[in-house]
Amino acid sequence: MRGVPMSTIDKVKIKGEYLNGAYSELAALLGIDAVLKIHSKYRGTQIFFPVELFSREFIVKQIVEEYNGYNVRELATKYGYTEKWIRKILKEHIDKE
Repeated sequence: MRGVPMSTIDKVKIKGEYLNGAYSELAALLGIDAVLKIHSKYRGTQIFFPVELFSREFIVKQIVEEYNGYNVRELATKYGYTEKWIRKILKEHIDKE
């Protein structure tokens, strides 16, 4: 059975509680308009959301920019990485220069 075409439904009448599964949760979080856009673009597609929001490149850039010579522990806490990993990133960056 195929879904009802969106063009036949008055979007004003759509409420989050009418939506299926994750669409209902997304509607509560983002609003109906955003969910309709997501549905239109990605319906039928499985989407994986990585645990890490930011790319490794961005995190490395931030760590290098914020490093003051003494704040390895602070950076580790702020970005959720180990002090060892922060030091490794700083060493790699310093070696490149």
